[in-house]
Formats: sequence, structure tokens, C-alpha cells
Amino acid sequence: MIVLEMMVDLSPLYISLKTAIITIIITFFLGLFLAKWTLNRKHDLTKIILDGIFTIPLVLPPTVMGFFLLMIFGVNQPIGKLFLHVFHYKIAFSFSATVIAAVVISFPLMYRSAKAAMEQVNHDLIDAGRTLGMSEKRIFFTVILPEAMPGIISGGVLSFARGLGEFGATAMLAGNIVGKTRTLPLAVYSEVMSGNYDNAGVYVFIIAVICLIAVVGVNIYQYSIKKKRSF
Repeated sequence: MIVLEMMVDLSPLYISLKTAIITIIITFFLGLFLAKWTLNRKHDLTKIILDGIFTIPLVLPPTVMGFFLLMIFGVNQPIGKLFLHVFHYKIAFSFSATVIAAVVISFPLMYRSAKAAMEQVNHDLIDAGRTLGMSEKRIFFTVILPEAMPGIISGGVLSFARGLGEFGATAMLAGNIVGKTRTLPLAVYSEVMSGNYDNAGVYVFIIAVICLIAVVGVNIYQYSIKKKRSF
């Protein structure tokens, strides 16, 4: 680690990991809640509209989402002004901005994964719970959630990896400030633009290893779950 730190600045790694960890905590519970809330809507049109709103960050270019976020949290924008004057805190070009950008961009992956996993739960199990007099809340926590957990965990891992690799929206809202908002993807970009391909290669290697470990880990988890259920 000491040798690596002498070769490259490791602050982007620390900032990226801190951002990704905070992001997945927020995204996991927010995605789970909104997926369940959307599924509980009675009208199909309402579900379709909500699904479109929650999914749009996945299809829009990250820089476009970053522009929208800048129009919301910029120092001259309503919410940005509110935080600046009331809380004396500037959201744009701060560490909080990296988290906000990562949450917005990674949220659709968690939301769609959780929603798809809950939709695939056997409805006979849910109906059996209702027949036994279980409340909807208890059915969710004791039937739906355990059955959908493999898909939910997969969505969480994908969201974590997406938050770790977020670039466009982060650059727009948080900037590229060394030691403050420069994440690993921004560090790769900066090193390439400076012609430091060796340093960029180190950052790329770090990102690839972390993402590979995350994906392999969730694959092992899903395999173990399938193996248990096959018995």
C-alpha cells in the first residue's frame, strides 16, 4: 500500500469508496421502498408513469442528469441557495455533491432490480399468508423480502459498482477537485489528459478489481442460494 501510494495519489480511491458506500446505503433502502410503493399503486397508468420517472436517469446521458442536478443544487438555484443561506453549506462542488450524483445515477439499477425481484415472488405464498391472517407488513418482511432477496442483493451490488464508476454527473455537480471531489473515474480522466497513462492504468486496475470482486461475490451468493433451494 505504501509503495502504491508513492506511485499515485490514493485520495481518489478513498473518496470513491466513501462515496460508493454512502450511496449504496441510501440507494438500497430508497430503491426498495419506492419499488414496493410503485407495485402497490392500484392504477396501471400510475405505475407506468412512476416507473418512467424512476428509470429515466438510467437512459439519459449522465452529463444531462448532472446538468439537471446543477440546476437544482447550484449556488444560484432555489435549493442550493436555501442550503447556503440557512445552513451555510454549499452543496455544489462539495463531497455531498459526489454522493448526490452517484445516488441519482445508480438508483434506477437498485429500483428496477428490487421491483423485478418482488414481481417474481410466487403469489401463492402471498395469498397463503393473507389466508393465515398475516398483515401486509408482515407478509412483506417474512414472505416477499426473503424470496426476493437474491435479486435485491444483485441490484445492490450493481448500484454499488455504478456509484463507484460514476463520472458524468459527478463532474458536472461536484467538479474535479483534488482531495475533495476527485473520484477514481475523474482521476483516470485527469491522468489521461495529462499524458500520465501509467497512473491512469493504476486507477483503472483498482476500479476493475473492486468491481470484479463485487460481481464475483454476488454470483457466489446467488449460486449458494440456488443450491440451498434445490434441496
